[in-house]
Amino acid sequence: MRLLMSVLAAVAAATGVVAVLADPPKPPAAADPPARLDRIKAAKMPAVTKPVMFDTPEADAILSALEVFPPDNPWNTPVADWPVHPDSAKLVASVGADKPLRYNPDMGFVLVPPDQPKVPVKVTAYAGESDKGPFPVPGITPIEGWPVFYLRNPKLKGLTLDEVQRNTRNEDGDRHAIVVDPTNRKLYEFFGTWKTAGGWLAAQASAFDLASNKLRPDGWTSADAAGLPIFPAVVRYDELKRGMVDHALRVTVRRSRKAYVYPATHFASRLNDPSLPRMGERFRLRQDFDVSGFSPEVQAILKGLKRYGMLVADNGIEWAVSVTPDPRIPVLHAELRKVKGSDFEAVVPPPGYKPPK
Repeated sequence: MRLLMSVLAAVAAATGVVAVLADPPKPPAAADPPARLDRIKAAKMPAVTKPVMFDTPEADAILSALEVFPPDNPWNTPVADWPVHPDSAKLVASVGADKPLRYNPDMGFVLVPPDQPKVPVKVTAYAGESDKGPFPVPGITPIEGWPVFYLRNPKLKGLTLDEVQRNTRNEDGDRHAIVVDPTNRKLYEFFGTWKTAGGWLAAQASAFDLASNKLRPDGWTSADAAGLPIFPAVVRYDELKRGMVDHALRVTVRRSRKAYVYPATHFASRLNDPSLPRMGERFRLRQDFDVSGFSPEVQAILKGLKRYGMLVADNGIEWAVSVTPDPRIPVLHAELRKVKGSDFEAVVPPPGYKPPK
């Protein structure tokens, strides 16, 4: 660019003609990409007649035809042209400008038929901020990390799903469980989930209507600390194969502020430092970040982060997004770590933006 300006200056001096550079092209307007909606509408939802695990070709076909929330939902809203937050540099620095982008292969789920029997789930901690059951939880419901975390851990490799559900090794962790009814477009998410001889237990239970923009009640948590759903924010195998993650991601930070911003409904901190991100804070990968040298799978994630960004959803390790624990997805750590916190910027809605109803 500097060389170009020098050349133009020399031309102007010699000819008296002043060249005018056009403004650089702006990112596309904040509208849902037609290709995404066209793809979903063109796909035919296969009949779901039994529970289907997320890491299967059967699940890929179902998910490709599932519209997750309306087009104007915050998870589906492109933010490539949203203004940069006035305190973006401070927010990024508080998370870690030199910290790498990471991922957790954590959030699996099961797809269930519309007539899946509903069973009681006893809520043990957040009953006042939980939805009422019963819930369509099948016996094969995966617990957070299943199966990849267990396949890649020599100490846990031999465990069965039933042993993980019952936590026979007394493992620590959030133990999320996610159930999706794609036919009725319903989502059920649980935190602190256990299977016992007497049935299912969970510390918290949340239900979401995937055909609606309705949020959790103000001040309520969900299976995620911010009161947000998890399933819409997770990177899936079928998305990576298509070459684009067409929604915002969830991200964790080590320290957050005692505050939340739309679409979050809950905070998870006692800290009031304004340089810390709020729950629901949105970060976006800078538009000038070059993704061309990355693998197709990582490019799909980075392109999504440029277009949709990521929402702070919980406290945890810095800059960690969620990917399904699908054995078909290659290990992504080395590549993602090439992306640093300084490659992101916090963004805010443009003037006149109104949350969808």
